[in-house]
Amino acid sequence: MAITKDQLKHFKQLLITERERIVGELRSLAQDALKTPRDASGDLSGYTVHMADMATDTHERELSMNVASNERELLYQIDDALKRIDDGSYGVCQACGKAITMSRLKAVPYALMCIECQRVKEQKGKP
Repeated sequence: MAITKDQLKHFKQLLITERERIVGELRSLAQDALKTPRDASGDLSGYTVHMADMATDTHERELSMNVASNERELLYQIDDALKRIDDGSYGVCQACGKAITMSRLKAVPYALMCIECQRVKEQKGKP
């Protein structure tokens, strides 16, 4: 079943809204990453006194970098989905060429593949 123009408009708006949310989160993460340890801990000396505090700061920075990396990847997927809407290939599995089900697109609006092809891809990726 082909996707109607109204459905495409709905998915495009959904993707744009999600994109804006992610961009906002990335900005927030970037601002938090720029804070000095003094800003983050409230310590006026600018130095972390305890090794545990240093470890916590390092862990929080690493966690933020991982979240930012995941968010950037999601942003790329959303941008790709928006391009597919514009070029008319949205909702078509890139592996088998069949239509991606509406329930899958509602769950993952930036999906590249139908659920069957995605499962096969994930199974091949497992050791």
